[in-house]
Amino acid sequence: MDEVKIIVDNRELRSTVVKELYDLGTKIETKQLPVGDFILSERVCAEKKTTKDFIQSLIDGRLFEQVKNLTANFEKPIIIVEGSDDVYSERAIHPNAIRGAIAALAIDFRVPIIQTSCEHETALFLYMIASREQLDKKVNISLRGEKKPLSDRFLQEYIVSSLPGVGRGIAQNLLKHFKTIKAIFNADVKELKKVEKIGEKKAKRIKEIIEKDYGE
Repeated sequence: MDEVKIIVDNRELRSTVVKELYDLGTKIETKQLPVGDFILSERVCAEKKTTKDFIQSLIDGRLFEQVKNLTANFEKPIIIVEGSDDVYSERAIHPNAIRGAIAALAIDFRVPIIQTSCEHETALFLYMIASREQLDKKVNISLRGEKKPLSDRFLQEYIVSSLPGVGRGIAQNLLKHFKTIKAIFNADVKELKKVEKIGEKKAKRIKEIIEKDYGE
């Protein structure tokens, strides 16, 4: 393999990024990708967002749904936030909410965020990552770009992480301790408190939401 190949979602074709990649000598293959915008190797996929779209996707909840799909399909997904605007200056959402979301992406989902100033810089990052994967690490890009079915393990973590105060890390702790979702739901406050990072207040809130009648 002596050239870099990137699979690009066909909705990105009008972007200057694709032209910049072509000028860098990249072999471009276009497909309608159900997950991500740029496939850089069989384990790395990038989702590209403008600064405003990144903020809007936080507000409407699209971002974490997209990240869950990315992590279910690729070992090392990344998010590229493109633009010179300050993400913390948007009035529609508090800066701490943005910081919290970025922290959750990095810690809970292990998805790095790369900020670029323009399409040229985005293309350079994509090319460098693809080159590192394909030429240095010899990771293939024999991908169909098809969305894989979510694994049972991922679905279990997803269900448990929806409980109040429970992110992906605590969900994993709960599942390791109780083994099944049913056992978690049947556990009392005392049993829940035995799990790392579950205190009295959080355990009571979890039991409250599990046992509360719908519509109260």
